[in-house]
Amino acid sequence: MDAVAQTNIWSVIGVSGKRGQEIANSVLPGLGVFLTFLVVLGGLAFNIGNVGGVALGFDAMFGLHEKIGALLGGTLAICIFLSKSGKAAVDKVAQVLGGIIILVMLFVAISSKPPVGEAVVRIFTPERPGSMVGPMLTLLGGSCGGYITFSGAPRLLDAGYGGNKDEVSHFRQSVLTGISVSGTVRILLFLCVLGVCTQGTALVTANVEAITSAKNPAAEAAAEAFRLAAGNLGYRLFGLALFSAGVTSVIGAAYTSVSFLKTLHPFVREHESHFIVGFIAFSTLVMTVLGGAKKMVIFAGAVNGLILPISLCCMLLACRNPKVVGKEYRHPIALYVLGWIVVLFSGYLAITALPNLGKLFS
Repeated sequence: MDAVAQTNIWSVIGVSGKRGQEIANSVLPGLGVFLTFLVVLGGLAFNIGNVGGVALGFDAMFGLHEKIGALLGGTLAICIFLSKSGKAAVDKVAQVLGGIIILVMLFVAISSKPPVGEAVVRIFTPERPGSMVGPMLTLLGGSCGGYITFSGAPRLLDAGYGGNKDEVSHFRQSVLTGISVSGTVRILLFLCVLGVCTQGTALVTANVEAITSAKNPAAEAAAEAFRLAAGNLGYRLFGLALFSAGVTSVIGAAYTSVSFLKTLHPFVREHESHFIVGFIAFSTLVMTVLGGAKKMVIFAGAVNGLILPISLCCMLLACRNPKVVGKEYRHPIALYVLGWIVVLFSGYLAITALPNLGKLFS
């Protein structure tokens, strides 16, 4: 679903050379403004969680308090963005830290010896499929919902790509590469925790009290998986993985969200860098004051999952509109049909899971 949704959307952006909100306005006047509101809202929610991820990384690596780690993480993200040739620096940092994340996950996944065969079987034969609705919406939203759907495409447009059918293959290759990397990381992280959980109840039971009493049980459970699989070194590596993912995501979420806002008014376009810094600073402030990264990340994933069917629907309506894609471009029929299937299924997930969102904060 991730690959189908993003390939459809990036294809339309690539051939049109327009941003998501501009395409939505071409489909229906005013729809782009509504889409901008949703994307920025989802981006803000996620960015608060991203700052929390950096804080949890600092905690695992150095034992820093969550609020101190959040402040340091937000400040570091702003410094990276404002550095000389900031955008190039962000790209380089993302490449290096992305490589670190994959190596860390691979090391711990192998060390924890998970039952890979059983995991593969359960992909096709889940024991309780009904209970998967909420988690699937959150994972889908965290993979390609909200701002994430458009994340990266504005950078290609700013770099001069897009605007004709010959550019579409470049956009598709870029998005599929990103999906492959992020999907690999998610699978490896799952196998890391699965491996520890299946090593024996004694190992898990010995750490239950520490995990459940932690401020962030989910993150602490994952951290303990790394500690049990690879000792204290594994625990520190988990912190490094969280830190790396958090810093790159903080910058990316702010950049994409502001790229939607800058089409609404020339003032935003003229002061884009200031708005990006302000977006990061506000996210950091909220995370520092409120805390509770786990709930915010889950809530953000669910919210962005609610946005996905709307944004994908807008792009599918545009992919055959000559005013948007031109008269020469022909959108693949299979991709088009699969896209509508994802719209229907993600919409079903959203409607089914919506009543449970309030329970996160009850």
